[in-house]
Amino acid sequence: MSTIKLNKQPNTTPATGKTPLRRPANHLRDRSKAPVKPVLARPEESVVATEKRPVRRDNEIKAPSESTRQRNHRHDGRLHEESRHVRRHNPEEPHYRQSPTRGGKARDGYDPTAARAAKPDVKSSSPETFPRLSKRMSELGLCSRREADEWIANGWVKVNGEVMSELGVRVSPDARIEVDREAKTHQAEQVTILLHKPVGYVSGQAEDGYQPAVVLLHPDNQWPDDPLIDKRFKRGYLAGLAPAGRLDIDSTGLLVFTQDGRVARQLIGEDSTVEKEYLVRVTGELSDEGLRLLNHGLRLDGVQLKPAKVSWQNEDQLRFVLREGRKRQIRRMCELVGLHVTGLKRVRIGSVTLGKLPPGQWRYLRPEERF
Repeated sequence: MSTIKLNKQPNTTPATGKTPLRRPANHLRDRSKAPVKPVLARPEESVVATEKRPVRRDNEIKAPSESTRQRNHRHDGRLHEESRHVRRHNPEEPHYRQSPTRGGKARDGYDPTAARAAKPDVKSSSPETFPRLSKRMSELGLCSRREADEWIANGWVKVNGEVMSELGVRVSPDARIEVDREAKTHQAEQVTILLHKPVGYVSGQAEDGYQPAVVLLHPDNQWPDDPLIDKRFKRGYLAGLAPAGRLDIDSTGLLVFTQDGRVARQLIGEDSTVEKEYLVRVTGELSDEGLRLLNHGLRLDGVQLKPAKVSWQNEDQLRFVLREGRKRQIRRMCELVGLHVTGLKRVRIGSVTLGKLPPGQWRYLRPEERF
């Protein structure tokens, strides 16, 4: 294996003409004068280093050099000035699109209200973003979405004087919606039933071999003291009845079935504020701090619970008043404070009470009753 040797001599040429920079010792420095800062020449001024730089006045703007022009070239082909004292202004653009000078938008006369008003409201002016007719009718409290689709299909709905028969049509939020009398009559025929659900029945669909509570809704189980006992129960009611809320299989008390979408939305809608009262039999010790947490301060599934009203009904029974209905909420709340629930009964929804309605029997919601 051969080795190649390079005959390259190190550069030992002394740096002539260069004076080494030496810092004087601290005891030899003259501290009566301020230190002089070295002035570095710009690259374009290095040729004539002794030439005195011109003094630029405050009201003068130096023309940018070619390199500066290239550095400050905008993507749209325009140039912006390097000086921060020059504000770019285009009278053709609205004022909310113009760049403010240093000092903030307020000093530049920026008005956010006027800016929002100047922007085109695409959302409110585009028909594609209008709500569907059924949703708009539900928002106005006329009926549920399901009922709205039925009314539209029957030709009972007018928008700005024109009969609507197409499902899924979108309407402006300020459109005038009229409903035919036949729809009101149909809605008046819809029933709401109050059932005293016993233990062992589920509120909704059948599960794990347990029957749904709706199987108890037949003429033989109607409460004999029902003020509307003369109102004949129709088998057709069962097709549209749905539970508005739930009670778990181990709980008893008031359960509502309704055909009226307005009632369902009032009880279980996202913005529902209807109170629900429960009597809860518990075992275990409850401290004052635990009672305070039951009223407000507990979290379920990572979500803060709404404030509740919890107090002692007697020595082994608590009274809960809630404005929400999470799955097994009361039982889980009690577990968090060291209590075990042995019995739970719902006695009131809004202003409608369970009263003397026996377990397993039902009655109609009277016309004067409101949740």
